[in-house]
Amino acid sequence: AEHQHARYNPLRDDWVLVSAHRVRRPWQGQLEKPPPEDVPRWDPNNPLCPGATRANGEVNPQYDGTFVFPNDFPALQPDAPEPDDSDHPLFQAAPARGVCKVMCFHPWSDLTLPLMSLAEIRAVIDAWAELATELGASYPWVQIFENKGAMMGCSNPHPHCQVWASSFLPNEARLEDRTQREHLSQHGVPMLLEYAEQEARRKERLVVENADWLVVVPYWATWPYQTLLLPRRHVCRLQDLGESERDSLASIMKRLLIKYDNLFEVSFPYSMGWHGAPTGPHLGGDCRHWQLHAHYYPPLLRSATVRKFMVGYEMLAQAQRDLTPEQAAERLRSLPEVHYKEEDK
Repeated sequence: AEHQHARYNPLRDDWVLVSAHRVRRPWQGQLEKPPPEDVPRWDPNNPLCPGATRANGEVNPQYDGTFVFPNDFPALQPDAPEPDDSDHPLFQAAPARGVCKVMCFHPWSDLTLPLMSLAEIRAVIDAWAELATELGASYPWVQIFENKGAMMGCSNPHPHCQVWASSFLPNEARLEDRTQREHLSQHGVPMLLEYAEQEARRKERLVVENADWLVVVPYWATWPYQTLLLPRRHVCRLQDLGESERDSLASIMKRLLIKYDNLFEVSFPYSMGWHGAPTGPHLGGDCRHWQLHAHYYPPLLRSATVRKFMVGYEMLAQAQRDLTPEQAAERLRSLPEVHYKEEDK
């Protein structure tokens, strides 16, 4: 805990430098603005609200649950032309086609996931699974991700996520596919299934758990309060979850996100996303090496206004963190599971 050391990340086949003593250094750097507490419940000028007009002139329906629509500014389009042939191996381009969708979690702009009911979170999970099935029927990768908070690049406070389906396996997917395949070949068990069993037994990095799921600060975490959400049984894709597993997923997500908000008593920023076995042409292949999981990458380090910057050494050498995963897990684990905004209710 007091001496620097490196830890291996078998999922990414790389290393992270742990320098826990650095968290005590004085901070005279940038201070972030806390997220606004006065987000209006409904704003006719907010393009994600029910009944609002979006940038392309489309008018949202008066939705009362989840709402999915095509991204008005998609990074991927299904009919993009083929790039020109390369005349040199150092200048390669490849086709990139796909579909980008936006999914609103709830009609209210001031209600984030940890403040939603279990039934409302379960509806989000079901919508994720439906999109993964629909888009995964033809596309090899469906990336569900949520950027929460302006600090993580979110341009709209309304609770929502994005779903990008691509005609190719992105870098992180290809990397995790290789490392998990190699682990199964060498050890005869899916990497993250074995990892979950180990963490459930050791408990030192455990944050929350229930009968079907556990959340840990991974041994190789890079971000200060990074977590990994894992099922206890072997399951390859989000759409493979049973009814009771989806209910318990809603519960453990709410518990984790309440702890995040309670850490600095602020709507906790993060980027999160689901990783599961590839789809499309891979649906009929052997994907036993894959284990479904979700990554949560929050940037806050010391307070609601001091974040971890991935610069300098992190960009030019390797990832580095300023407190141990065990310290982060203990702090999260000890937090109450009643949201600070609801303590007096």
